[in-house]
Amino acid sequence: GKALIILGFILIFVGFCWQYGQKLGLGSLPGDIYLKGDKYSFYFPIVSCLLLSALIAAILWLVQYFATKIERIFSSQRWGFGMID
Repeated sequence: GKALIILGFILIFVGFCWQYGQKLGLGSLPGDIYLKGDKYSFYFPIVSCLLLSALIAAILWLVQYFATKIERIFSSQRWGFGMID
């Protein structure tokens, strides 16, 4: 249940980044490696990958943090949920 919801949010986020990433400058940040020769070209967006990785890690941390807080609130006895037999 929870895993599918989180996976859905991740896929929505990836889709957003895929569609609007170029407009936000992802893929052309300083530090992205682009080599072009006569017969080859090599592109590795290392800085863009690091930025997206940090952003996804922060979002997942926030989801876990708030999920834990909500779970603690609803599982406490002060709300009276555990007192009905």
